[in-house]
Amino acid sequence: MDEQTRTDAIHRLKSVAGHVNGIIKMLEDDRYCIDVIKQIQAAQTALARVSESILDAHLRTCVTTAIQGDEAAERERVLSEITEVFRHTGRP
Repeated sequence: MDEQTRTDAIHRLKSVAGHVNGIIKMLEDDRYCIDVIKQIQAAQTALARVSESILDAHLRTCVTTAIQGDEAAERERVLSEITEVFRHTGRP
């Protein structure tokens, strides 16, 4: 992963961590359930964006290199990893 993607992901994840701490505070303060759920959904969306960014970088670097390379086993390995990621997408 390139340095810009890594830096951006770290920044976003720190922001999500702050958001999650805010959600904890909302629960401690017995805030309205729907407001809490909306904040949880916002945090999930932010995490999904980080994941998409990292996946995009992976596809453009590691996967592209493996596909263009001469090693069939490496191609199969990275393609299996991608399949596995999508298999788990959306599961709780």
